[in-house]
Amino acid sequence: MKMPALHVATYNIHKGFSQFNRRMMVHELRERLRHLNPDIVFLQEVQGLHLQHAENHADWPAAPQHEFLADEHWLDSAYGRNMIYDHGHHGNAILSRFPILHSHNQDVTHLHFEKRGLLHCRIQLPETVAHCVCVHLSLFGHSRRRQMEALADYLDREADPQAPLIIAGDFNDWRNRAGDQLARRLGLSEAFSCPRGIPARSFPAALPMFRLDRIYLRGFAVHRTEIHHGPPWSAISDHAALSAHLTRHAS
Repeated sequence: MKMPALHVATYNIHKGFSQFNRRMMVHELRERLRHLNPDIVFLQEVQGLHLQHAENHADWPAAPQHEFLADEHWLDSAYGRNMIYDHGHHGNAILSRFPILHSHNQDVTHLHFEKRGLLHCRIQLPETVAHCVCVHLSLFGHSRRRQMEALADYLDREADPQAPLIIAGDFNDWRNRAGDQLARRLGLSEAFSCPRGIPARSFPAALPMFRLDRIYLRGFAVHRTEIHHGPPWSAISDHAALSAHLTRHAS
């Protein structure tokens, strides 16, 4: 017996600006996400506060970006503040059509100049609770490996090994090392890797060449995947958005 379908997406939104920070695109971003209409959205580089942008852009949202994006469309949202500076902060966010029962931002910083966190939410899906983790890993391979080990250690403590699990975000993992490391520890598969065995190309958004963004799953079957690149997506961020249509099989 199959459980109800679930549509998830991940997107590095580049703090609401187009590639090279040429234009503020947060309003276009909101419309595009609403048109895509996933049940759960994993977002990276979400601007929680930026006083200078608020002064320089008349249409800069008054609310933090995750609240602005979720408003009147997604029931619940959570934000994990990672990088903090004098004029604001940014981090990861999860928007959900279903209730977020609990959220926690786990610090996995390895290099002091590159603050990183893992935003973990327990989300009440129809007939089950899923663990959902939004990640944005280091630009450096050694740090990424340590962060993935920290992620596995954290989930070993916090989640039943049989519980449904989705980990999505910007892994910065162009050498495709994350799959083996996460699969070994957590029993995950990557949504785009079947049948080719390699994740999707997602960067740069205009003509993707590098495989940076991922959706890892446990307890779900993949029905269909999509890479959202080129216009209008490439005008919004430097990353493509990835989405997957899933079902969960009852035990």
